[in-house]
Amino acid sequence: MTSVASPPPAPSPGPEGLRLSAFRALRFRGGDLAALLSPPYDVIGEDERRELEASDPHNVVRLILPRDADGEPGSAYRAAAHTLRRWRAEGVLVADDIPALYVYEMAEGGARTRGLVGAVGLTPPEAGIVLPHENTMAGPVADRLALTEATEANLEPIYLVYSGGGAASQAVAAVEDEPPPVETTVDGVTHRIWALTDADTLHAVAADLLPRSAVIADGHHRYATYLRHQADRHAAGAGAGPWDRGLALLVDASTYGPQVHPIHRVVPGLPLDAAEAKAAQGFDTREVAAEGALDALADAGKGPAFLLTDGDRWVLLTDAEKEQLDAAVDPERSAAWRALDVSVAHRLLIDRLWGLHDHEDVVGFEHDVPAAVAAARRTGGTALLLNPTPVGAVAAVAEAGERMPRKSTLFTPKPRTGLLIRAYADEPDC
Repeated sequence: MTSVASPPPAPSPGPEGLRLSAFRALRFRGGDLAALLSPPYDVIGEDERRELEASDPHNVVRLILPRDADGEPGSAYRAAAHTLRRWRAEGVLVADDIPALYVYEMAEGGARTRGLVGAVGLTPPEAGIVLPHENTMAGPVADRLALTEATEANLEPIYLVYSGGGAASQAVAAVEDEPPPVETTVDGVTHRIWALTDADTLHAVAADLLPRSAVIADGHHRYATYLRHQADRHAAGAGAGPWDRGLALLVDASTYGPQVHPIHRVVPGLPLDAAEAKAAQGFDTREVAAEGALDALADAGKGPAFLLTDGDRWVLLTDAEKEQLDAAVDPERSAAWRALDVSVAHRLLIDRLWGLHDHEDVVGFEHDVPAAVAAARRTGGTALLLNPTPVGAVAAVAEAGERMPRKSTLFTPKPRTGLLIRAYADEPDC
């Protein structure tokens, strides 16, 4: 553990650089930690929500997905704020004494993702510092905004990635031989937390990060919520405050980077024979054996490549015809965007060759191959399987000021909600 000293004061955010400030984390004390945590709010279905609620009366899902109080429709956000206050008063959640940046590791098998959790200075996308790579929808932002306003807290972090090495990565690596003060294993992933409080270390990390930019890997709606809440507070005359920062996990993708998985597509009602015949107008196609199909897709990944299947037959698509590709993919887009497999899949294959309206009612999404194949079988349709998008390609699109097609990437493992909460009341300038 690093030596304890007063950290540098959290600076007012601005568009001058990437800032990650120390904060006093609000953490669960006592009990079975694994039973108190949850996945991020946006991946929890109703069945899992009930399971989490039943796992422990203090499970954090009661904060991030609150329910209306009995007989009080529309009271869910107020209920979350009341629950947060009560848990603090009861000592269920306690703020750390000293502000810190927190090293957070997620280990699964032999893979480790490790980064820094802190309060990131908020900047608009056009500043080129915190870069989104996907679009957002109004509904989720309004929901998270109402929760933030009620609780005055960041209940779960957004997930940022950058590349570079340097002092920040060295600080993350330096905890290697220190026992973690916080450790728990959930669903095969071991989560570990260390606190960095040494002033010299925090100054070195700040100087290292300032000239950098980061890409939002996960949490686009939460970051949009941060910006909206910040704008509302300033419009109300509140001035500078904790709303100028937001809870974030920052990972150097070049050292302890996350795993990136593809999100596959399913087109219900499109038989594989028809899908293959139309695809052959713009791709080379060949049938492959089921047992080697995914390996064949991976091996063909030097250029756009796709695998079509109905669960019985497997067809590999490679070598998109250049004239078709140029006609389908918007020439005004950046080279990085045009080279994405998902861009080619949507613009050339789905839009142009299959002649389909690219809408969620027409094209479905599945996070793993078995689910995609099952959906194709169930609907008499075709599963469109993709290779993962490299982190570097995600960053290149974001740095070009563009957004990827929806549902392009799945970053894993995901941070466990409830390990570190940031409450405005615990900020040093409050």
